Amino acid sequence: MTTTTLAVLVPLLPFLGAAAGLLLGRSAPGFVRPLAILPTLAALVLAVLVAARQGGGRAVDAVTELTPTGSVPVELALHVDGFAALVAVLVGTVATCVQIYSTGYLRDDPRYPSYAALVSLFTSAMFLVVYSGDLMVLLVGWEVMGICSYFLVGHYWETPEARAASLKAFLVTKLGDVPFLIGLLALATEAGSFRITKVLGAVASGSLDHPTLIALLLLAGVAGKSAQFPLHTWLPDAMAGPTPVSALIHAATMVAAGVYFVARLLPLFEASQAAMVVLAVMAAVTMVGSALAALAQDDIKRVLAYSTIGQLGYMTGALATGDRGAAVFHLLTHGAFKALLFLAAGVIIHAAGTNSLAAMSRMRGLRDRVPDAFWTMTVALLALAAIPPFSGFFSKESVLGAAEHVATGHTEHAPGAAGWTVLVAGLITALLTAAYATRLWLLAFRGQGAEAPDHGRQPLVMNAVLWVLALPSLALGGLAFRLLPDWFDGHDLTPTLTTSVLGTGVALVGGIVTYAAWRHTTALAARTPLGAVAAHPEGDAALVEAEAIASHRPAYGDLASAPDPSDPGRLLLGPVHPHAAAGFHLDAVYTTLFVRPVRAGASLVRFLDREVVDTYVRAAGALPRLLGAAVRSAQTGNVQTYVSALLAGTVVLAVAAVLVATGA
Repeated sequence: MTTTTLAVLVPLLPFLGAAAGLLLGRSAPGFVRPLAILPTLAALVLAVLVAARQGGGRAVDAVTELTPTGSVPVELALHVDGFAALVAVLVGTVATCVQIYSTGYLRDDPRYPSYAALVSLFTSAMFLVVYSGDLMVLLVGWEVMGICSYFLVGHYWETPEARAASLKAFLVTKLGDVPFLIGLLALATEAGSFRITKVLGAVASGSLDHPTLIALLLLAGVAGKSAQFPLHTWLPDAMAGPTPVSALIHAATMVAAGVYFVARLLPLFEASQAAMVVLAVMAAVTMVGSALAALAQDDIKRVLAYSTIGQLGYMTGALATGDRGAAVFHLLTHGAFKALLFLAAGVIIHAAGTNSLAAMSRMRGLRDRVPDAFWTMTVALLALAAIPPFSGFFSKESVLGAAEHVATGHTEHAPGAAGWTVLVAGLITALLTAAYATRLWLLAFRGQGAEAPDHGRQPLVMNAVLWVLALPSLALGGLAFRLLPDWFDGHDLTPTLTTSVLGTGVALVGGIVTYAAWRHTTALAARTPLGAVAAHPEGDAALVEAEAIASHRPAYGDLASAPDPSDPGRLLLGPVHPHAAAGFHLDAVYTTLFVRPVRAGASLVRFLDREVVDTYVRAAGALPRLLGAAVRSAQTGNVQTYVSALLAGTVVLAVAAVLVATGA
């Protein structure tokens, strides 16, 4: 079987699994779990074979015209280079782990068949984005992921939070997709093709007339899909969906698509220095702002959501320095440890008996009750904080090294201002990342909140998946920079001394300061115990999520709803804390600038439609009705009345005739 055939089967198998799951989910429930796991697992195996055959060497290309258009052709094209091969393996690995994990996490969910089918479709769409060599075919996968995210985030559609979150995710990403589509059409018009290889050839030859405009239009779609400032506000709210969905969206699909797209078309963005500076500023604001917001969140999943936004900022920052190798390297390592963080959070949710918005201030005694989650999440948090030798250290250091390389003028791929912007923001974010990672670990596993009832041991598959993902979180970075340089355009991924010392140093400072603040606040909190708390109803993790969201109440009752006085984030952020906890009020700003004017405009249109347009319409119908009523009143059905009217009319005519004759 050729490499091209294998690559075609990779997105096709999960798609067929999704279709079969939707068709057989209710009539043959016994086939649901095999149809969820086996096609995705087979796609992973094929993706590994494709990567092994591609080997980081020459790209595998295949093309056939999909449909004649009369102008720019749309082609079913494959383009599998080293980046695509590695990202496909990541997508397959995380998707398979999520499907296996979900069999335990959602074991009692009545809507599991549709959920599993949508996850498979989501996976298929991301594979299509990764392997596609044609921009319009890539756009199909891009939009299918948007639809799947809408349904999956709104899985618990009975709850207003889930409905609002799914709608917000859909609308905000569509807000970016409109200019994205315009940019794609403009790019294809100037390049004469939707084929990625031909587009890059046109960029290299300098035949694009408006590279800056096209790049900025495309960046709007990237900002929406990859949750970058200012279109990032949908991602924290998307935590209302099931926890495995969060792992899939954050680690391997959806948010990774925008970064991967820019990596694919990086020469286009490099053709415009203005676009590179905009990308650098967007990355810097995203990194620092999201890290501050993460340090203020009480919900464990919202901390991880803002963490994802910040780590994606590192990736876009690497792209702003012209180094797509560093960006994709961090995409791979981040996919492993972020999937582990979310799935471990799901185990914590199950053990703590909290809802999907699991407040860390109400957690206590979880270390001994979830040892698997404790150890694996510790590994993932160390990787997130970029502590050597964990994987995040190597990939984050490659980003900082690329920024330092540009800032010191050693490359012409990006302006020096972009390098300095990314470098400074990256170091500040490294400090804050270590701070909120340490805070999460302390509050989740050594917290002083109210102790929840024990909901029993988690299903074996959930804990097994955690250990599978712990391996790449620990070792992927160290292996990749030694074994895979050819897969990253020959880019040397070896850490440099300056940025390694700076990055690790600020990370250690962030962790130590946070621990000291926690010790201080814990000592103060010991004087004000929380008191007795109410127990949360029994139930498995997924059902607890849905019930607790629907009930609109804290998991442990009113007595435990007060903020944890031992939270070091409040001490570290000081007066900034309430603003950071609210995401710096961007939602309120958007409500004032966009939502309220749109609603006011809609109210005005409704008033004009009802009171003006409808008035004219009603008047146009009233006049014929009045005339008809007048004519109808003359039709009495009385013969004498008709004869009298006839005689009267005759007399009137006779008199008129006489008058006319006399006048003549």
